[in-house]
Amino acid sequence: MTIKLKLELASGESIKGAPLELLADGVPVARAVADENGNARFDAKTGSRELRVRVDRSILING
Repeated sequence: MTIKLKLELASGESIKGAPLELLADGVPVARAVADENGNARFDAKTGSRELRVRVDRSILING
């Protein structure tokens, strides 16, 4: 299954290059990097699991 998402920060800061992880039941199952528009895409196995996305926001502090 392909999961597509778009990330936007309320502050207006760019999220370009931010590393993302897709978590299934709290375990990382896929990784992606946000493009210049905040778009990201994950490829993951189908199933009935709780999915979450974790963003490494340290890129915003150091970026």
